[in-house]
Amino acid sequence: MLTGLAWLALEAKSLESAREFYAERLGLTVRERGDRELAFAAGDTDLVVRRPDGLPRGGLHTHYAFSIPDAEYDEWWSRLGDDYDLEEAQFGPTRSLYLYDPDGNCVELGQQDVAGPGIDGIFEVVLEVADLERSRAFYEELGFEPVDEGRGRKRVRLQGPTALELWEPQLGIADARGGVHVDLGFETADPAAALAAVDDRIRSLERETDEAVVVRDPDGHFVTFVST
Repeated sequence: MLTGLAWLALEAKSLESAREFYAERLGLTVRERGDRELAFAAGDTDLVVRRPDGLPRGGLHTHYAFSIPDAEYDEWWSRLGDDYDLEEAQFGPTRSLYLYDPDGNCVELGQQDVAGPGIDGIFEVVLEVADLERSRAFYEELGFEPVDEGRGRKRVRLQGPTALELWEPQLGIADARGGVHVDLGFETADPAAALAAVDDRIRSLERETDEAVVVRDPDGHFVTFVST
């Protein structure tokens, strides 16, 4: 039903600090610039950083993952290791490094089968949820499928147009937390059909047009279904 992640929006206290981190340190291109937000191109997905003076605000202390080519991993470690307290995790044959942006979001750079060069997409987003089963049911109705469940902590990993992890409040890997008031945009051929699939589970319907439908999920995260 959902075919791609169009954007992930984060909250930023200072747009200039966010620009320095994402553009100068991580090499992302500023695609759009406004008075209260910046949009960076991360492959086919936009990473939006937004001043918290309106709605939707954008995620706070969100953990998410950028895709980098396998062969670039050691280069990224060398590039960032002198200035950041990096952590590393191994997932089968692939590795990921973790660091924090200026607003405390936990940024992962993980080896993926992408062309690059540099960051080439977002492959994971973590959301904080109050009720794991309620949130899981909402995203399963949109076509996400569970692929892994937490052992010893309340979390589930779902796979769809991006990996989506749902955590009840807790610290996760690299002391990361799931994001609150996150703003996600998903591409779909039929926004109305996406709404119909979850209309009995949403917290609110914020806007509906032929091109886009904006809802708030059971935990208040903004989710937009945008027509491709």
